[in-house]
Amino acid sequence: MRRTGGSPLSRRINERVQEIKPSGIRKFFELVIGRRDVISLGVGEPDFQVPWNIRESMIYSLEKGWSSYTSNWGLKELREGIADYYKKFGVDVSYENVLITTGVSEGLDLALRALINPGDVVLIPEPCYVAYKPLTFLAYGEPVSIPTTPNFDINYDVLNRYSKFDPKILIINYPNNPTGVTYDKKTLEEIADFVFENDLIVISDEIYAELTYRGKHLSIASLNGMEDRTVILNGFSKAYAMTGFRIGYAIASDEIIQAMTKIHQYCMLCAPITSQIGALEALKLREEELDRIRAEYMRRRNFFVKRIGKVLEVRKPDGAFYAFPCIKDTGLSSEEFAERLLIEKGVAVVPGNAFGECGEGYVRCAYALEMERLKVAVERIVDFVESVKSK
Repeated sequence: MRRTGGSPLSRRINERVQEIKPSGIRKFFELVIGRRDVISLGVGEPDFQVPWNIRESMIYSLEKGWSSYTSNWGLKELREGIADYYKKFGVDVSYENVLITTGVSEGLDLALRALINPGDVVLIPEPCYVAYKPLTFLAYGEPVSIPTTPNFDINYDVLNRYSKFDPKILIINYPNNPTGVTYDKKTLEEIADFVFENDLIVISDEIYAELTYRGKHLSIASLNGMEDRTVILNGFSKAYAMTGFRIGYAIASDEIIQAMTKIHQYCMLCAPITSQIGALEALKLREEELDRIRAEYMRRRNFFVKRIGKVLEVRKPDGAFYAFPCIKDTGLSSEEFAERLLIEKGVAVVPGNAFGECGEGYVRCAYALEMERLKVAVERIVDFVESVKSK
């Protein structure tokens, strides 16, 4: 007998889950997946092949039958390698302060859940990566958006206006997704001053550290006194093109990393062993190879900014592989621009408002695309903008 009646199942779903919106990035990804007629500048995924030595190490591990769980913390050799690797960014920690995660996204979720009590305020400069606010909200924190300067930057004065909210956590991401902005030592010192004055913890998303074009990346955790106040998040997706392997890591003080590991051991157990072996091999990649990849992204960036700059205002990114052109003078909203560009010209970009309200009037374009196809996409964008402006 079929039973009927009762309350709608939607009422059984967590109210906070019902309230958050689906990712604006994934929406456009789903629209273009499998379509060969569309050139996608939407998803932040490198077009480089994973270096052969990394793939070979993973294949060999499978041939050897290495398919077991690892420690909840991850392979000791990998944690030791990451601790040693981060010395290049000014941070000197023990492997015991490193936790291997299933991508940086899990690391962010773990950090927020480990640190937030209900109602704690988390400051989030915008435009920002789409996961920061929803994951804060799901951890029962209160996300407070901080609009950045016209150059998409933050400084002490910008941050200090928000001390009245009695914040507990500040999330920073540099080089930034979606703007490509990065922070020099002076800016990091100003952020650190604000952190100390307000007794904050910083979650520093440094996934694009290797893709810094303006000088060398410096971790905020390297500044005097910041080591115990910083949760570093990083991984192998962007610089090593290992997006689908879902391998990331967190570096933090004993207390914080242990709290994160408690959650990790119940929800994920451990990151995939095959991916961990690949990550261990990635750490052996020569600096010259990373320089080559970085130089190619700079070449694409320079082309994109120069050509698009003829029709749209666009700031030259300091790092990552995104540009964030302003489309306000087209008279279209970010979503209208992205939808029409996709329909009329077969080019996918992400509406700027997916990255926060102050991203309205912009679109994110990922130039992680081989040059010939990038040239075609850019000319289609130029044609579209010129046709819109002429009407």
